[in-house]
Amino acid sequence: MSAAADPRPANPAETAVRRTITLTWGLYLFGALYLVGPVLGWLLGGLALVSLYLGPAMRADLRAAPIPPVVWAWMAGMAGMLVALWIGHLDWGLGAKQTIKSSVGWAKGWALLALFPLIGAVLPIRREVIARAQCVVGLHTLILLPLLVAAPYAGLPSQIFVSPLKAVGGPGPEYFTVYLYTLDPASWTARWQFFAPWSPFAGLLGVTAVLFALEERDRRWMLAGLLAGAAMILLSKSRMSLVALVVCTLGPRLLGLIVRSWAWGAAAAVAAGFAFVGDRVLDAGAAAVHGFKSARADSTRVRETLQRIAEQRWRSESVWFGHGTVQPGPHIVEYMPIGSHHTWFGLLFVKGLAGLVCLLVPLVWTAWLAALDAARGPRGRLPLGLVLMMVILTFGENIEIEAYLLWPALMMLGIHARELREDARTIAPETPSRP
Repeated sequence: MSAAADPRPANPAETAVRRTITLTWGLYLFGALYLVGPVLGWLLGGLALVSLYLGPAMRADLRAAPIPPVVWAWMAGMAGMLVALWIGHLDWGLGAKQTIKSSVGWAKGWALLALFPLIGAVLPIRREVIARAQCVVGLHTLILLPLLVAAPYAGLPSQIFVSPLKAVGGPGPEYFTVYLYTLDPASWTARWQFFAPWSPFAGLLGVTAVLFALEERDRRWMLAGLLAGAAMILLSKSRMSLVALVVCTLGPRLLGLIVRSWAWGAAAAVAAGFAFVGDRVLDAGAAAVHGFKSARADSTRVRETLQRIAEQRWRSESVWFGHGTVQPGPHIVEYMPIGSHHTWFGLLFVKGLAGLVCLLVPLVWTAWLAALDAARGPRGRLPLGLVLMMVILTFGENIEIEAYLLWPALMMLGIHARELREDARTIAPETPSRP
């Protein structure tokens, strides 16, 4: 790969970000990824606060930018999550030990959804540094791909080892386990999860890799990122990631058409044509949805049952602040925890309506800003694609326990908020003042 136009780190914050991302596979082989994400978030978050406090006294290459309003919303929302957690624990008498444990979990999960946007918005970290680092990870993935693909056919074990770092604590041993591949219990065929704790999440990380690769200017690095992302999506065999790939790549690029007059004419022609073939299109869509759900019917059944139980118990037992923590599910859902496998139903069950609002408001605000910018030009495509990926993720996973791998996307949202604020500050002086 060429080193030409290499966006080398220009300050310690960019160095820490780039090295952490490029060491993804190495950290995974030590079972350390789950720990490194939160540690990086709190260290760089502390650096951002120090930079804000010192102001002009801070070294020139680390001076802080003002916190954008949308990042304040993320910080307020995630602080609200902690308050809702405490209230839920008090309501259900879960005790001081469980409250402390859950608060530590908040610091390693929900808090990162505020810390990394804050870091991206305040510290001078460039988007091209993150994009190049993601493509480097893509190259490493392609190098390891032959071993990963050949492993199940060569009779190699699925699981290599469980890192002793699991003693630190986490959601489960899978976060500290190194896998070559896994076996789908429904079909007993191989699936690959790369450096993620399970395959569906690996597929969405593949979508993230594609989105960042499309931002890369060097064509060879871009190709490495695109190929690696595509491999992660296909080999994870995740239905959700296939949908996300289309939505998150094409959606932001098609959005710009709405500001062009000819697009409205084309839309009118499509609408007129739909009057003649609409029934067949709807039937085909219904058949596609049915086939999508039937592809892994057992998984769909478990997820839908979990959601139904979580909603019913939320409505009948604790509407405002939830149950404080997930609870073991019955045999019908294979003992999966109630409040898992869906961010929104999980929030309702664990933190109630208060918790849902704490995530919904900053997420919608961020999506709105990214959509407006994507409609104006290409700068908004990457952040909008990442927001759409996160939204899709919330309907199949618990986003907070996966923030330790989503942090480059979260940081990119903060960088975009900083870019928008800089635009506003540039335009403001040109606005004539009133007499």
